[in-house]
Amino acid sequence: MEQDEESKSLSRRDFLKAALVAGVGLALASCDKSVPTPSLPTGPTPSGPPIYRDPTRPFEERVNDLVGRMTIDEKISQMGSVAPAIERLGIPQYNWWNEAGHGVARAGLATVFPQVIGMASTWNPDLILSMAKVTSDEGRAKHHEAVRAGVRDLYTGLTFFCPNINIFRDSRWGRGQETYGEDPYLTSRLAVNFIRGLQGDDPRYLKTVATAKHFAAYSGPDDQRHYFNAVVSQRDLRMTYLPAFRACITEAKAYSIMGAYNEVNGEACCASPTLLQKILRGEWGFDGYVVADCGAVDDIFTNHRLAKSEAEAVAMAVKAGCDLECGCTYNLPCDYGRLSTAIQQGLVTEDDINRSVKRLFMARFRLGMFDPDNQVSYAQIPFSVVDSPEHREMALEVARQSLVLLKNEGNLLPLDKGKIASIAVIGPNADDTLVLSGNYLGSPAAPVSVLAGIRALVPPDTRVNYARGSDILDSSHDGFNEAVQAAKSSQVAVVVVGLSQQLEGEAGQQEGNPAGVVSLGDRTDLDLTQVQEELLEAIYATGKPVIMVLINGSALSINWASKHIPAILEAWYPGQAGGTAVAEALFGLTNPGGRLPVTFYQSISDLPAFDNYSMENRTYRYFTGQPLYTFGFGLSYTTFAYRNLQVVPETGRSGEPVSVQVEIENTGQLPGDEVVQLYLKDVEASLPVPQLQLQGFSRISLAPGARQTVKFSLTAEQMSFADEDGKWVLEPGEFKVWVGGQQPNLKAGSQPANVLEGRFTIQA
Repeated sequence: MEQDEESKSLSRRDFLKAALVAGVGLALASCDKSVPTPSLPTGPTPSGPPIYRDPTRPFEERVNDLVGRMTIDEKISQMGSVAPAIERLGIPQYNWWNEAGHGVARAGLATVFPQVIGMASTWNPDLILSMAKVTSDEGRAKHHEAVRAGVRDLYTGLTFFCPNINIFRDSRWGRGQETYGEDPYLTSRLAVNFIRGLQGDDPRYLKTVATAKHFAAYSGPDDQRHYFNAVVSQRDLRMTYLPAFRACITEAKAYSIMGAYNEVNGEACCASPTLLQKILRGEWGFDGYVVADCGAVDDIFTNHRLAKSEAEAVAMAVKAGCDLECGCTYNLPCDYGRLSTAIQQGLVTEDDINRSVKRLFMARFRLGMFDPDNQVSYAQIPFSVVDSPEHREMALEVARQSLVLLKNEGNLLPLDKGKIASIAVIGPNADDTLVLSGNYLGSPAAPVSVLAGIRALVPPDTRVNYARGSDILDSSHDGFNEAVQAAKSSQVAVVVVGLSQQLEGEAGQQEGNPAGVVSLGDRTDLDLTQVQEELLEAIYATGKPVIMVLINGSALSINWASKHIPAILEAWYPGQAGGTAVAEALFGLTNPGGRLPVTFYQSISDLPAFDNYSMENRTYRYFTGQPLYTFGFGLSYTTFAYRNLQVVPETGRSGEPVSVQVEIENTGQLPGDEVVQLYLKDVEASLPVPQLQLQGFSRISLAPGARQTVKFSLTAEQMSFADEDGKWVLEPGEFKVWVGGQQPNLKAGSQPANVLEGRFTIQA
């Protein structure tokens, strides 16, 4: 029996992974066509003219009227990601599953932005807001174009399963590339604006629905997610794993949230009274709908073994507040199809079903799906916006701002293209356009590789010597001689190495890889592959100046390169315009100003066990070792000076804000961007707290000699910490505050020149 159930579960997940990459061509149908369920008695149907068809009536009245006219079987049929048409009521089919983390994904032509980890390295919430507006414009335009063509399939809807706001607590996690990094505050600020850009600002209609995922404490190991129990202290839960979700719900008003596969402290996330009732709806006042990750409802019984039967599992999920199940297709029925059985067994009531179905239809009404297009401004967005020149320029600007300069010994960069007669471009990622996009990707019209970007930028008489050198994984050295000769015959060598979706990604992922190649998922070490390391060393041995460009989605332990290679540029998976952005930075048309959203460790031995969800010795907030590159680090082609730090008041009362301001001057010869960062430490806390916490940042642009004063306000909430029961406490005592272009060095007797330190005291 157990083996049969496990086989069934594996088959289900395999099918879902196929669905991830099959796109709109996958044959879909409603879940109730595949699940034989007993017909149930129906309640009274409202009489009179249908209120739900009247656009002048309040949404709540219309939703209540419509749901009141549906049979119980019809209601249940609407709780799967493929919701069938109910023709007698004029309800069209709708597929809830769509993706748009860094551009509309899996639905053909779209503007493809840098992978989310690259978006995070911009440290620019305003830019993320603009990028999300572009994405939602394209999502709206593509949806209405599909509807006009009679297509209502997978990846054509207006409900996007993004952003991924899980904390990138461990560099091995293959899906960390989809996140905004390791810090709760940075994640919150960027995700809030992303959601605002997706959902729009119309007082009546939603532009699209954003789905904050995966709720909660989900960050690997990915191959264990279907049965893993994340044991998390209340302090870590409240201070690390939940803050971004709270901000997305209470500030950005995200209308949807996705439950994770795993358990948290013994409760399946998609059937957790603690997460879905007590915290999400009780504490945060969430009034949207909850969707289960694809196949997660099945896991409650099949893998977590938290229910005695499949019917009890679906009842647990619905009663906890999980309204929608993802993963229903023609060949794979919804688990929620078993709700009919659960009702007959007294495990769930029709009122429970009504509550969920009303939440789902409220979303569809708020999206304007039951109103004339001429009354919904978002429905007027033309299809011509997709891949428009303005959107291409936005993709380029995000890529520009995502670049992080990690090293620039002897000011090797920027290169003077007027003085470079020959340049070698080497490496497995140099002439690859697929690697630019990461996972959950759209189809860009004209992606630009690093090689193509350099060729387009240098003068016609500059010789560009290209050699692939090696593959990402294959250990063959067959291409080394060609690469070495390319370097020897050039003035400078650009070596483009890193990772790809072959090496990091979601468990079972094929997307973003050559046909038939499945991602290895989570990484087992933090190094470059051995063949890439050897290629880099071979090029360095030629004696030519070497610039290393990294294309990757997570931190790398590039210890040898950090010591020997004079210039290192982190480009992440930079999207369709990545090659252009990299070339511009190399030749000084732009000045890199991005900052790391994650810590680069020296070794995998710096990390605790992967399945240990304690934050002890994890991320810059708790790591006590010496990192290779710190969270928040990034260089520039110019220099900045910090002066006149003011902290007011120096002694304040509990609950009152503290103002911090500083003056920054561009003291170099080139214009550039500086990311001003504020870090806070509670010096006298009675319980363990982070050794350092980002609590403010601002990306500014300064011309040479220009000055700007940047102001921050620290709230009582930012000075508080969670106790052992997860309750927030603000204790009187001393606080340290640092403001600068990087995080402070807590082990040094003095701070870097671009970091200033202040103090203040809070009295009871």
